[in-house]
Amino acid sequence: MKLRRSRASKRGRIEIIPMIDVMFFLLATFMLASLAMQRLDAVKINLPSGQAERMSESEPLTMSIDQKNGIFIDHSPVRLNQVEGSVRKLLKADKNLVIAADDAAAQGAVVQAMLAARRGGAEHFLIAVHRE
Repeated sequence: MKLRRSRASKRGRIEIIPMIDVMFFLLATFMLASLAMQRLDAVKINLPSGQAERMSESEPLTMSIDQKNGIFIDHSPVRLNQVEGSVRKLLKADKNLVIAADDAAAQGAVVQAMLAARRGGAEHFLIAVHRE
C-alpha cells in the first residue's frame, strides 16, 4: 500500500520585487548624498590651468573675481573699496588668502583686489588653478 504525504513539498522561491525596491531606495539615497556633497553656492569662474600642490584640509579665506571683474569674499559680493574691511574682519590666524580669478578677468582688477586685501592684513596669497 502506498501512503500519500499529507503535505506536498514546495520548492522555495526568491521574491525579487522587494530586492528591486531596496535597490532603488539605495540608489536614490546615494544620489541625494552625492548632490549634498557638491558646493552649489560657489561662484562660477573658469580657473586657468596649471600644476599645483594640494592644499591642506583647513579652508582659508577665498576671494573670487569673476569674468565681469566682480569681487566675492567667501561667496559674498563686495566692492573694491569694501575688500580691505571684509578681509580684516574674516581673515583667520594663518593670514592666507586664496585668489580664485576667472581666466577672463582683467589683470588690473585682480591686482587692485590683491592690494586691498594686503592692506586688510593678508600676508600669503594662494592662487587657485584648475588641475590638469
